[in-house]
Amino acid sequence: MIDGRSRVIIQGITGHQGRFHSQAMRAFGTRVVAGVTPGNGGGEVDGVPVYESVRDAVSSHGADASVVFVPAPSAKDSALEALEAGVPLVVIVTEGMPVHDAMTVIQFSRVVGARVVGPNCPGITVPGRAKLGIMPNGIFREGSTAVVSRSGTLTYEVVSSLTEAGIGQSICLGIGGDPVVGTSFVDALRMFEADERTSEIVLIGEIGGTAEEEAAEFIKNRMSKPVVAYIAGRTAPPGRKMGHAGAIISQGRGSAKSKSKALNDAGARVADRPSEIVRLL
Repeated sequence: MIDGRSRVIIQGITGHQGRFHSQAMRAFGTRVVAGVTPGNGGGEVDGVPVYESVRDAVSSHGADASVVFVPAPSAKDSALEALEAGVPLVVIVTEGMPVHDAMTVIQFSRVVGARVVGPNCPGITVPGRAKLGIMPNGIFREGSTAVVSRSGTLTYEVVSSLTEAGIGQSICLGIGGDPVVGTSFVDALRMFEADERTSEIVLIGEIGGTAEEEAAEFIKNRMSKPVVAYIAGRTAPPGRKMGHAGAIISQGRGSAKSKSKALNDAGARVADRPSEIVRLL
């Protein structure tokens, strides 16, 4: 998805979050070539030129990825602008993006043949190469374990424990915790199965929806690489949202028990708590 040659633009780079995380991405080794903030074109942020539009930034520098740090009411327009400009990978960090807006962006990305990660996600990190998003810089180590997760903070906890145990990562992908996201568990597993740098996978799910059950079906029928999984939310009461907009059990679907059973039946090893993941690997 990304490497050290990726040319990245930051939409919303002049805002506090865009500025802070663009600095962190550059410190990690990411090539941030431009920023975009309408009304602030012609300026700079820490030496990164700022443009009025994505099309201007792409024509001046080229770009194969964009990270969206734009408030929720404007996130749809920003993501569509990047897709219309031909950016093949758009990572939407923004939380609180309306579901219908997300559906519009994701459908358009499929029409133009691009990939969307998020919304409401921590992004993508390839240790030793590049980072798009908000994951902490210091917790990663190069290796062969891929991590895919719906939860940001659980991702950081698990990656940190892997690194402390000497288990490096080939890629860490946060798909986001909203009910509708651009890249699913199945999408990630399909990429990891084809990735020569990845030898095993850690899947971090949570209550709500059926994404983990769909992942279990894919693991059962299509995966040759071992998978270790963890499902958050065992004690969550039915019918109540728990953190993420998509983390809600309704009509008997989406419970931690049903997800764990599906993954177990598919041949994945399921941890009872995050601290067990290293042992199961």
